[in-house]
Amino acid sequence: MPQVGIAFIGTGFIADYHLDGLKAVPGAETRVIVGRDAAKAASLAARFGVPESSIDLAATLARADIDAVIVATPDDTHEAIAVQATAAGKAIMLQKPMAADVAACRRILALAAGAGIDLQVSFMHRYLKEFIAARSMVAAGEIGELMSIRMRNATPGPDWSDWFFKKTRVAGGVVLQLGVHGIDLLTQLCGPIASVSASTAILRGERRLADGRLVPVENPDSAWAVYRFAGGVIASHDMSMIEAAGCDRFRMEIYGTEGTIVLRGDRGLLQFRRGGMADWTTPVLPTRPFGQRHHQRWIDGITGDLPREETARDALGGMLVAEAIARSAAAAGATTDVGAV
Repeated sequence: MPQVGIAFIGTGFIADYHLDGLKAVPGAETRVIVGRDAAKAASLAARFGVPESSIDLAATLARADIDAVIVATPDDTHEAIAVQATAAGKAIMLQKPMAADVAACRRILALAAGAGIDLQVSFMHRYLKEFIAARSMVAAGEIGELMSIRMRNATPGPDWSDWFFKKTRVAGGVVLQLGVHGIDLLTQLCGPIASVSASTAILRGERRLADGRLVPVENPDSAWAVYRFAGGVIASHDMSMIEAAGCDRFRMEIYGTEGTIVLRGDRGLLQFRRGGMADWTTPVLPTRPFGQRHHQRWIDGITGDLPREETARDALGGMLVAEAIARSAAAAGATTDVGAV
């Protein structure tokens, strides 16, 4: 089987997810890890059995044995790295959010399209088995007509770097760090969001990092939004980076005219109840290595075994929603149109 040679760029928290997922894909071979800190890059490479590490991005992109890159660096660096990778002719997966703002997303998309580059954005939650099952159930009409959804994204927040809390680097705060996951799942189920009413806040003005530093919080750590979808569905979305326990990646309650689906609730990954049922049903879900489905789909798009996905276009749509949340919050929750991709 032909191998897709991959350079993984970044040495942060999310690296484990991608590198584990790639190891489970027969057609993928991670050949080098690139980081700013040579020791961290070498340590990560050794832990995952990657043969090389480097601090020279330009030299890595010039290698003929590198076909694709995963960019898992701070959000505000994505555009510059995407420009370099596009010029080098590499397929690209950008860690979410795609870039710092809508304008940057549009520039990256236009550049990749002009060069014929396969550009993707990593939305790991849409590939989770429970969400795939729920989406199929909704599409099959198993809960009747879809009416409303409650969505939660909540964690204690990152404690391994201060850039997450800087307004100049992540203007949207929790919306861009966590909320874009929920926005992606909601739009996968319901289509485009037409308008938003939202509120945001900084509820903890300082954060203690794992290394002991106390850093100021400059961007929202909490947000609440109500979405109206073009198809008529209404969803509420809570986002938090200050919960001591948070929820397990996300929690979603999907309400239809004839039933309810709960994802990652108190009873497990997926429960279903239809009108008249005495109790909840827990469907049996297929088991695959964590991250394998996501990365296999990416590799299949690169090799042409499956059509390329439209995750970058979806990411632009999510950024439009994030910016609409900010505008609505600044206008005391006034209903704000999202705009077209």
